[in-house]
Amino acid sequence: MKLLFAFFRLIRWPNLIFIALTQSLFYYCIIVPSLPESYSGLPYTLTQPIFYLLMTASVFIAAAGYIINDYFDINIDQVNKPDKMVVEKIIKRRSAILLHWVITSVGLLISLYVSFKTSFIIIIANLLCALLLWVYSTTFKKQLLSGNIIISLLTAWTVMVLYFAANNTYHFTIQFPQEIFTAMNRIFKFAVLYAGFAFIISLVREVVKDIEDIQGDAKYNCKTMPIVWGIPSSKVFAGVWLVVLPGALSIILFYALQLGWWLATLYCSIMVVAPLIWILRKLYTAQNTQQYHQVSSIIKLVMLSGIVSMLLFKLYV
Repeated sequence: MKLLFAFFRLIRWPNLIFIALTQSLFYYCIIVPSLPESYSGLPYTLTQPIFYLLMTASVFIAAAGYIINDYFDINIDQVNKPDKMVVEKIIKRRSAILLHWVITSVGLLISLYVSFKTSFIIIIANLLCALLLWVYSTTFKKQLLSGNIIISLLTAWTVMVLYFAANNTYHFTIQFPQEIFTAMNRIFKFAVLYAGFAFIISLVREVVKDIEDIQGDAKYNCKTMPIVWGIPSSKVFAGVWLVVLPGALSIILFYALQLGWWLATLYCSIMVVAPLIWILRKLYTAQNTQQYHQVSSIIKLVMLSGIVSMLLFKLYV
Protein backbone atom coordinates (compact mmCIF):
# COMPACT_ATOMS: atom_id res chain seq x y z
CA MET A 1 0.00 0.00 0.00
CA LYS A 2 2.87 2.36 0.82
CA LEU A 3 4.37 1.67 -2.60
CA LEU A 4 1.04 2.43 -4.31
CA PHE A 5 0.67 5.75 -2.50
CA ALA A 6 4.26 6.60 -3.41
CA PHE A 7 3.54 5.85 -7.07
CA PHE A 8 0.57 8.23 -7.12
CA ARG A 9 2.68 10.90 -5.44
CA LEU A 10 5.39 10.33 -8.03
CA ILE A 11 3.05 10.85 -10.98
CA ARG A 12 1.44 13.94 -9.32
CA TRP A 13 -2.10 12.55 -9.44
CA PRO A 14 -3.80 15.91 -8.67
CA ASN A 15 -2.10 17.44 -11.74
CA LEU A 16 -3.23 14.50 -13.87
CA ILE A 17 -6.81 14.98 -12.69
CA PHE A 18 -6.44 18.66 -13.63
CA ILE A 19 -5.39 17.66 -17.17
CA ALA A 20 -8.30 15.23 -17.49
CA LEU A 21 -10.72 17.86 -16.14
CA THR A 22 -9.44 20.50 -18.56
CA GLN A 23 -9.82 18.25 -21.58
CA SER A 24 -13.21 16.92 -20.45
CA LEU A 25 -14.63 20.40 -19.96
CA PHE A 26 -13.31 21.60 -23.31
CA TYR A 27 -14.73 18.56 -25.08
CA TYR A 28 -18.17 18.57 -23.46
CA CYS A 29 -18.61 22.34 -23.00
CA ILE A 30 -17.00 23.72 -26.16
CA ILE A 31 -16.51 21.05 -28.84
CA VAL A 32 -19.69 18.99 -28.50
CA PRO A 33 -22.13 21.96 -28.24
CA SER A 34 -20.41 23.72 -31.16
CA LEU A 35 -20.67 20.85 -33.62
CA PRO A 36 -23.79 20.28 -35.74
CA GLU A 37 -25.45 16.87 -35.92
CA SER A 38 -23.98 16.24 -39.38
CA TYR A 39 -20.49 16.04 -37.82
CA SER A 40 -21.10 12.66 -36.18
CA GLY A 41 -21.88 11.10 -39.55
CA LEU A 42 -18.55 12.09 -41.09
CA PRO A 43 -15.44 9.87 -41.11
CA TYR A 44 -12.43 10.59 -38.88
CA THR A 45 -14.33 12.42 -36.15
CA LEU A 46 -13.56 12.88 -32.46
CA THR A 47 -16.18 10.55 -31.04
CA GLN A 48 -16.63 10.10 -27.32
CA PRO A 49 -14.63 6.83 -27.11
CA ILE A 50 -11.79 8.35 -29.14
CA PHE A 51 -11.81 11.41 -26.88
CA TYR A 52 -11.42 9.19 -23.80
CA LEU A 53 -8.46 7.48 -25.42
CA LEU A 54 -6.90 10.83 -26.31
CA MET A 55 -7.36 12.05 -22.75
CA THR A 56 -5.79 8.84 -21.43
CA ALA A 57 -2.80 9.33 -23.73
CA SER A 58 -2.35 12.90 -22.48
CA VAL A 59 -2.49 11.77 -18.86
CA PHE A 60 -0.01 8.92 -19.45
CA ILE A 61 2.53 11.13 -21.22
CA ALA A 62 2.25 13.75 -18.47
CA ALA A 63 2.64 11.09 -15.76
CA ALA A 64 5.77 9.76 -17.44
CA GLY A 65 7.08 13.32 -17.57
CA TYR A 66 6.69 13.75 -13.81
CA ILE A 67 8.52 10.46 -13.22
CA ILE A 68 11.51 11.37 -15.38
CA ASN A 69 11.63 14.82 -13.80
CA ASP A 70 12.00 13.32 -10.30
CA TYR A 71 14.45 10.74 -11.64
CA PHE A 72 16.91 13.43 -12.72
CA ASP A 73 16.14 15.80 -9.82
CA ILE A 74 17.17 13.62 -6.88
CA ASN A 75 20.02 15.85 -5.72
CA ILE A 76 18.09 19.10 -6.08
CA ASP A 77 15.00 17.65 -4.36
CA GLN A 78 17.14 16.64 -1.38
CA VAL A 79 17.61 20.37 -0.77
CA ASN A 80 14.29 21.85 -1.96
CA LYS A 81 11.78 19.23 -0.78
CA PRO A 82 13.45 16.35 1.11
CA ASP A 83 10.18 15.33 2.80
CA LYS A 84 8.39 14.85 -0.52
CA MET A 85 10.97 12.67 -2.26
CA VAL A 86 9.80 9.35 -3.68
CA VAL A 87 12.58 8.21 -6.05
CA GLU A 88 15.30 6.34 -4.11
CA LYS A 89 13.48 6.85 -0.80
CA ILE A 90 10.55 4.56 -1.65
CA ILE A 91 10.82 3.68 -5.37
CA LYS A 92 14.26 2.75 -6.67
CA ARG A 93 15.72 4.75 -9.57
CA ARG A 94 15.83 1.66 -11.81
CA SER A 95 12.13 1.03 -11.19
CA ALA A 96 11.34 4.71 -11.83
CA ILE A 97 13.04 4.76 -15.24
CA LEU A 98 11.30 1.49 -16.17
CA LEU A 99 7.94 2.98 -15.17
CA HIS A 100 8.72 6.04 -17.28
CA TRP A 101 9.38 4.02 -20.42
CA VAL A 102 6.37 1.73 -19.94
CA ILE A 103 3.92 4.59 -19.31
CA THR A 104 5.36 6.67 -22.18
CA SER A 105 5.10 3.73 -24.57
CA VAL A 106 1.47 3.08 -23.64
CA GLY A 107 0.65 6.77 -24.07
CA LEU A 108 2.26 6.88 -27.51
CA LEU A 109 0.58 3.65 -28.65
CA ILE A 110 -2.79 5.09 -27.68
CA SER A 111 -1.86 8.32 -29.50
CA LEU A 112 -1.03 6.30 -32.62
CA TYR A 113 -4.44 4.64 -32.58
CA VAL A 114 -6.17 8.00 -32.04
CA SER A 115 -4.19 9.39 -34.99
CA PHE A 116 -5.60 6.69 -37.28
CA LYS A 117 -9.08 7.74 -36.19
CA THR A 118 -8.54 11.52 -36.32
CA SER A 119 -5.32 13.20 -37.42
CA PHE A 120 -1.67 12.14 -37.62
CA ILE A 121 -0.80 15.46 -36.02
CA ILE A 122 -1.71 13.78 -32.71
CA ILE A 123 1.01 11.12 -32.73
CA ILE A 124 3.62 13.52 -34.10
CA ALA A 125 2.85 16.16 -31.48
CA ASN A 126 2.55 13.70 -28.57
CA LEU A 127 5.84 12.09 -29.54
CA LEU A 128 7.39 15.56 -29.52
CA CYS A 129 5.83 16.19 -26.10
CA ALA A 130 7.40 13.03 -24.70
CA LEU A 131 10.80 14.00 -26.10
CA LEU A 132 10.49 17.55 -24.76
CA LEU A 133 9.65 16.24 -21.28
CA TRP A 134 12.82 14.13 -21.35
CA VAL A 135 15.04 16.94 -22.62
CA TYR A 136 13.42 19.37 -20.20
CA SER A 137 14.27 17.12 -17.25
CA THR A 138 17.86 16.52 -18.39
CA THR A 139 18.81 19.93 -19.76
CA PHE A 140 16.34 22.76 -20.22
CA LYS A 141 14.96 22.75 -16.68
CA LYS A 142 18.32 24.06 -15.50
CA GLN A 143 18.56 26.74 -18.21
CA LEU A 144 17.35 30.32 -18.34
CA LEU A 145 13.69 30.58 -19.44
CA SER A 146 13.79 27.71 -21.97
CA GLY A 147 12.48 25.18 -19.48
CA ASN A 148 9.71 27.53 -18.35
CA ILE A 149 8.59 28.06 -21.95
CA ILE A 150 8.60 24.31 -22.69
CA ILE A 151 6.34 23.51 -19.73
CA SER A 152 4.02 26.40 -20.61
CA LEU A 153 3.75 25.20 -24.22
CA LEU A 154 3.00 21.66 -23.10
CA THR A 155 0.29 22.99 -20.78
CA ALA A 156 -1.26 24.92 -23.66
CA TRP A 157 -1.10 21.81 -25.86
CA THR A 158 -3.49 19.93 -23.56
CA VAL A 159 -6.20 22.21 -24.96
CA MET A 160 -4.99 22.63 -28.55
CA VAL A 161 -4.66 18.88 -29.07
CA LEU A 162 -8.45 18.57 -28.85
CA TYR A 163 -8.94 21.12 -31.62
CA PHE A 164 -6.57 19.26 -33.95
CA ALA A 165 -8.24 15.95 -33.12
CA ALA A 166 -11.70 17.35 -33.81
CA ASN A 167 -10.87 19.39 -36.92
CA ASN A 168 -10.14 17.32 -40.01
CA THR A 169 -11.37 19.85 -42.55
CA TYR A 170 -7.84 20.97 -43.39
CA HIS A 171 -6.38 17.65 -44.56
CA PHE A 172 -9.21 15.58 -46.04
CA THR A 173 -10.55 15.99 -49.56
CA ILE A 174 -14.12 15.02 -48.70
CA GLN A 175 -16.68 17.80 -48.93
CA PHE A 176 -17.58 19.20 -45.51
CA PRO A 177 -20.79 21.19 -44.95
CA GLN A 178 -20.26 24.92 -44.35
CA GLU A 179 -21.70 24.56 -40.85
CA ILE A 180 -18.75 22.28 -39.98
CA PHE A 181 -16.27 24.99 -40.99
CA THR A 182 -18.19 27.54 -38.93
CA ALA A 183 -18.16 25.24 -35.90
CA MET A 184 -14.44 24.56 -36.25
CA ASN A 185 -13.73 28.27 -36.44
CA ARG A 186 -15.63 28.79 -33.19
CA ILE A 187 -13.80 25.89 -31.50
CA PHE A 188 -10.46 27.28 -32.70
CA LYS A 189 -11.16 30.67 -31.09
CA PHE A 190 -11.99 29.06 -27.76
CA ALA A 191 -8.95 26.76 -28.02
CA VAL A 192 -6.62 29.72 -28.62
CA LEU A 193 -8.24 31.61 -25.74
CA TYR A 194 -7.84 28.83 -23.20
CA ALA A 195 -4.45 27.68 -24.52
CA GLY A 196 -3.18 31.27 -24.36
CA PHE A 197 -4.48 31.62 -20.81
CA ALA A 198 -2.84 28.31 -19.84
CA PHE A 199 0.48 29.31 -21.44
CA ILE A 200 0.79 32.68 -19.71
CA ILE A 201 -0.36 31.64 -16.26
CA SER A 202 1.85 28.53 -16.41
CA LEU A 203 4.83 30.68 -17.38
CA VAL A 204 4.21 32.92 -14.36
CA ARG A 205 3.87 29.93 -12.05
CA GLU A 206 7.07 28.33 -13.37
CA VAL A 207 9.02 31.52 -12.61
CA VAL A 208 7.52 31.70 -9.10
CA LYS A 209 8.45 28.04 -8.53
CA ASP A 210 12.01 28.80 -9.66
CA ILE A 211 12.20 31.58 -7.07
CA GLU A 212 10.84 29.16 -4.46
CA ASP A 213 13.46 26.52 -5.39
CA ILE A 214 16.42 28.89 -5.77
CA GLN A 215 18.40 27.37 -2.90
CA GLY A 216 18.60 23.84 -4.31
CA ASP A 217 18.94 25.04 -7.91
CA ALA A 218 21.88 27.29 -7.02
CA LYS A 219 23.64 24.51 -5.16
CA TYR A 220 23.69 22.33 -8.30
CA ASN A 221 24.66 25.08 -10.77
CA CYS A 222 21.27 25.56 -12.43
CA LYS A 223 20.86 28.68 -14.56
CA THR A 224 17.23 29.50 -13.81
CA MET A 225 15.92 33.04 -14.06
CA PRO A 226 16.20 33.95 -10.34
CA ILE A 227 19.80 32.74 -10.29
CA VAL A 228 20.89 34.48 -13.50
CA TRP A 229 18.79 37.66 -13.31
CA GLY A 230 18.14 37.79 -9.59
CA ILE A 231 14.85 37.60 -7.68
CA PRO A 232 13.82 41.27 -8.21
CA SER A 233 14.16 40.99 -12.01
CA SER A 234 12.32 37.67 -11.98
CA LYS A 235 9.48 39.31 -10.08
CA VAL A 236 9.34 42.05 -12.71
CA PHE A 237 9.20 39.44 -15.49
CA ALA A 238 6.34 37.58 -13.80
CA GLY A 239 4.68 40.87 -12.90
CA VAL A 240 4.59 42.05 -16.50
CA TRP A 241 2.67 38.93 -17.50
CA LEU A 242 0.39 39.39 -14.49
CA VAL A 243 -0.50 42.77 -15.95
CA VAL A 244 -0.79 41.57 -19.56
CA LEU A 245 -3.03 38.59 -18.75
CA PRO A 246 -5.81 40.37 -16.83
CA GLY A 247 -5.57 43.24 -19.33
CA ALA A 248 -6.12 40.90 -22.27
CA LEU A 249 -8.90 39.07 -20.44
CA SER A 250 -10.61 42.37 -19.65
CA ILE A 251 -10.69 43.23 -23.35
CA ILE A 252 -12.13 39.81 -24.20
CA LEU A 253 -14.73 40.14 -21.45
CA PHE A 254 -15.71 43.56 -22.79
CA TYR A 255 -16.56 41.97 -26.14
CA ALA A 256 -18.33 39.12 -24.32
CA LEU A 257 -20.56 41.73 -22.68
CA GLN A 258 -21.50 43.06 -26.12
CA LEU A 259 -22.75 39.55 -26.94
CA GLY A 260 -24.83 39.46 -23.77
CA TRP A 261 -22.67 36.91 -21.97
CA TRP A 262 -23.29 38.51 -18.57
CA LEU A 263 -22.93 35.45 -16.35
CA ALA A 264 -19.63 34.30 -17.88
CA THR A 265 -18.26 37.86 -17.76
CA LEU A 266 -19.20 38.28 -14.10
CA TYR A 267 -17.67 34.92 -13.16
CA CYS A 268 -14.37 35.56 -14.99
CA SER A 269 -14.11 39.08 -13.55
CA ILE A 270 -14.53 37.86 -9.96
CA MET A 271 -12.82 34.46 -10.13
CA VAL A 272 -10.02 35.08 -12.63
CA VAL A 273 -9.20 38.74 -13.29
CA ALA A 274 -9.50 40.01 -9.71
CA PRO A 275 -7.41 37.15 -8.22
CA LEU A 276 -4.68 37.75 -10.84
CA ILE A 277 -4.40 41.36 -9.68
CA TRP A 278 -4.27 40.17 -6.07
CA ILE A 279 -1.53 37.65 -6.98
CA LEU A 280 0.52 40.48 -8.48
CA ARG A 281 0.43 42.29 -5.14
CA LYS A 282 1.26 39.13 -3.17
CA LEU A 283 4.19 38.35 -5.45
CA TYR A 284 5.83 41.70 -4.86
CA THR A 285 5.45 41.45 -1.08
CA ALA A 286 6.65 37.81 -0.89
CA GLN A 287 10.03 37.42 0.80
CA ASN A 288 10.53 33.79 1.80
CA THR A 289 10.02 30.27 0.45
CA GLN A 290 6.72 29.76 2.25
CA GLN A 291 5.26 32.96 0.78
CA TYR A 292 6.39 32.07 -2.75
CA HIS A 293 4.85 28.61 -2.33
CA GLN A 294 1.59 30.27 -1.29
CA VAL A 295 1.64 32.45 -4.42
CA SER A 296 2.30 29.38 -6.57
CA SER A 297 -0.64 27.53 -4.98
CA ILE A 298 -2.99 30.48 -5.51
CA ILE A 299 -1.96 30.68 -9.18
CA LYS A 300 -2.93 27.03 -9.53
CA LEU A 301 -6.36 27.79 -8.06
CA VAL A 302 -6.83 30.62 -10.57
CA MET A 303 -5.90 28.18 -13.35
CA LEU A 304 -8.68 25.93 -12.07
CA SER A 305 -11.14 28.85 -11.94
CA GLY A 306 -10.27 29.73 -15.53
CA ILE A 307 -10.82 26.19 -16.74
CA VAL A 308 -14.14 25.86 -14.88
CA SER A 309 -15.40 28.95 -16.74
CA MET A 310 -16.00 26.62 -19.71
CA LEU A 311 -19.14 25.45 -17.90
CA LEU A 312 -20.56 28.96 -18.28
CA PHE A 313 -19.41 29.52 -21.83
CA LYS A 314 -21.29 26.33 -22.74
CA LEU A 315 -24.47 28.36 -22.22
CA TYR A 316 -23.55 30.62 -25.13
CA VAL A 317 -21.90 28.22 -27.60
